[in-house]
Amino acid sequence: MIKNQWYVILESGQVKRSKPVGFTRMGEKMVAWRLEDGKVVVQSDICPHRGAALHQGEIHAGTIMCPFHGFEYNSSGACTCIPANGKNSVPPKILQVKTYPSQERHGYIFVWYGQLQETYPPLPLFEELEQGNFIFADYNEKWNVHYSRAIENQLDVFHLPFPHKTTIGRGNRTMADGPIVKMVGDEMQIWVYNRLDENGTAMKASELPEPNRPPFLHFIFPHLWQNHISQDMRITVYFTPIDDENTIMYTRYYQRFVKVPLAGKLIAWLTSIFSIIILHQDKRVVEKQLPIKSDLKMNEKLIPADQPIILYRRVRKQLQEKAQEITK
Repeated sequence: MIKNQWYVILESGQVKRSKPVGFTRMGEKMVAWRLEDGKVVVQSDICPHRGAALHQGEIHAGTIMCPFHGFEYNSSGACTCIPANGKNSVPPKILQVKTYPSQERHGYIFVWYGQLQETYPPLPLFEELEQGNFIFADYNEKWNVHYSRAIENQLDVFHLPFPHKTTIGRGNRTMADGPIVKMVGDEMQIWVYNRLDENGTAMKASELPEPNRPPFLHFIFPHLWQNHISQDMRITVYFTPIDDENTIMYTRYYQRFVKVPLAGKLIAWLTSIFSIIILHQDKRVVEKQLPIKSDLKMNEKLIPADQPIILYRRVRKQLQEKAQEITK
């Protein structure tokens, strides 16, 4: 995983004001709950007293109460009450729950995974989708695979004719020219050129003309992917690590060619049904890949059409090394 990054951990609707929610992300047990004003709090799910799961407790006027002995912790993680010591006692400062910097935006909850900082970089998101009058439908699904493999599946531009031969891979366009891959700031942009193999050889990226349309695929590190189907239809996925062997994919289907809210929501939902079928065609293959996670240097024999995957691995390794340098 890449430390010192923002990660989506939940959809906003998954956290109610009435009770805490427990879950695992980035290999860490977490709990999310809301203050009276609706602001979300994300903390370790482990009570520092005796290790109880805080998500089994209750929310009391700006604090979360441990279900085991009633210790209460505020939104900064400080213990504010130890019932056994009396309500007027002052809890020791050592009783502190790890609290993650968090933000809530566009229907997602983000946490900062890494060292605390005075200022934080922008959230990974496509502002055009947030501000462009899109209507969307959400879907999330768990895959039993490291998140790097799930991401690389969506950066793989020439597998479509095989697992997807009955859906988006119809037409047997097995030859992959290029692809053209660019890093524009923190964003990877990919133009895909697949065609029928008519007894020729694939063209190199350097032999292709400069693209005259937006990229087909976008990727913002550490874990946000977008399929730019058209100006009025997009699909995004946040690939969030649960741990080293499991990933949850927060998928969103956007459209704006139908502007009536109810009808537009129905169209987005229908798009999601078709996309879930495609997703499952990938899932059965990706969950069997070995090794379970990828790295820059590993025993795979890549080809020119793998350029998006090569670039992803290179940039990912650079970000991992940069995060390690900061911690030294």
